[in-house]
Amino acid sequence: MAQIFPKWTNHVPTIAAVVGLVTLLGVVGFVWYYFSPEYTDVGYRPIQPVAYSHKVHAGNLGMDCRYCHTGVETQAHANIPPTRTCMNCHTLVKPDSDSLALVRESFASGMPIEWVRVHNLPDYAYFNHSAHVNAGVGCISCHGNVAEMEIVSLHEPLSMGWCLDCHRNPDQHLRPVDQVTNMYYTPPENQAELAARLKAEKDIAPPTECSACHR
Repeated sequence: MAQIFPKWTNHVPTIAAVVGLVTLLGVVGFVWYYFSPEYTDVGYRPIQPVAYSHKVHAGNLGMDCRYCHTGVETQAHANIPPTRTCMNCHTLVKPDSDSLALVRESFASGMPIEWVRVHNLPDYAYFNHSAHVNAGVGCISCHGNVAEMEIVSLHEPLSMGWCLDCHRNPDQHLRPVDQVTNMYYTPPENQAELAARLKAEKDIAPPTECSACHR
């Protein structure tokens, strides 16, 4: 009796299995990367209502982060400065600049400027700025070198995996507390020794259990 299907069709199940497996791995790899915060979030750089340049203020002028973000050493949240902080300088510096019209209007009316949030953790994740700052974690570790940013962008994914990687091995991010806001700090050659000393002095033992961030 003649064969209905040619001989090569015997390999169809094997070929289909291989193609299916490759396709599945490709889809998983695609979702794993392109749906991750490293791809979807890093680089987010919204246009703000006022063209505030961190490069000019924190970079060229050397202003300390804490002049504007006053609560980072004592509070969980890094506050956005009120308009009066801006006007401490701009009542004298470029007081009539068109680019500062919204700042002057906000100061006169008492209505805050609606800045667009760049670093936005979900509500179910608890993060305490003061705990990290006082432990000696540099601002640059999470925010990147904002002293070089005309427009602030999201520099790190701020994902759970990224946070856990640091909590498991924080040594490379630790520095003397008086250098936390220094965007041009250079780690010493004995960084491992420095980190060990800081961890011992400050009893630094970053938690990795769920309840540390999900409360």
